[in-house]
Amino acid sequence: MNTETTPSLNQLGWRPYFQQQLSLEEFEQYQIGRISEQHRNSNVLLTEKGQLSLVSTPSDVPVCVGDWVLYDTNNRLVRVLERQSLFQRKAAGTKVNSQLIAANVDRLFIVSSLNSDFSLNRIERYLAIAKEAEVEPIIILTKADQCTDIDTPVEQVQKLNPLIIVHAINALDSNDLKQLEPYCKVGKTLALLGSSGVGKSTLINGLMGINAQATAEIRESDGKGRHTTTARSLKWLPAGGIFIDTPGMRELQLVDCETGVNETFSEIINLAKKCRFSDCSHNSEPGCAVQKAIENGQLELRRLQSFNKLHREQELNSATIAEKRSKDKSLGKMIHRVQAESRQMKNKSFEF
Repeated sequence: MNTETTPSLNQLGWRPYFQQQLSLEEFEQYQIGRISEQHRNSNVLLTEKGQLSLVSTPSDVPVCVGDWVLYDTNNRLVRVLERQSLFQRKAAGTKVNSQLIAANVDRLFIVSSLNSDFSLNRIERYLAIAKEAEVEPIIILTKADQCTDIDTPVEQVQKLNPLIIVHAINALDSNDLKQLEPYCKVGKTLALLGSSGVGKSTLINGLMGINAQATAEIRESDGKGRHTTTARSLKWLPAGGIFIDTPGMRELQLVDCETGVNETFSEIINLAKKCRFSDCSHNSEPGCAVQKAIENGQLELRRLQSFNKLHREQELNSATIAEKRSKDKSLGKMIHRVQAESRQMKNKSFEF
């Protein structure tokens, strides 16, 4: 698509799901746009009239790249439309809030490199997020030209789920990139997730056919890379599709992701139903179907360990955030009560 022309809403990914959320009054009174860039203090909006800066205030609800919003004649946010899909994580560091990543994505490219940074555990983490958001995951294994045995890691990923689509490519090879063209159709939104140094920027450059993003050399000591993407943004593909690029997420943690974890490890969930005890921890309890599957070679111990780790993580983060929200709600009620009592006292003093 020629990015110099003004896109239609359909080209931006508009569909009946969003149209049905609008009342006739809203459709006539407000304009429709999609968040295309998110910066620390501002958001960029793509509309049928072109690109504009969305005026936001501290009281506005949080938005993220990919959101569809209504805005008024002063370019002020009116409301965010209900999302068809949403990726979020526990905020990096010690914060206990969830952080929005991307909204209204159709397919997720889970990018992992075929060098020393290759990790099935990390891929499982991303798969859980994709499953939770009900977005189709597609595994992209990059740097195939640097791998002497491509079949083994591909088979390892495929064993996670026989239905998962896996592509092993060299992002610098145009013939390899043709494998991904069917996912880049007009009106379809893609997102990329992967740690720093796996080749996301190189992949984006190849898909766009231009040097769209800076790339950084990989540290030879550990095969990892430096961050080259610093802001989330929506970008156009030559075939007409659009994708949302996100910074590398070394501190990606799960939150409110129980369904996603369970679906990613569905074979363990099914085995657990056969355990003698309903509260089996799958360690040393008698009659544990999960441990029996490990002994028989039907289930890898690594797989159970990864499941336990992600399950504990999402439970801890979800509980922590829920507790914080409860405390914030209680604090808000206390403040309102104190303010109301203060007003009452002032009114009584005026009566005297």
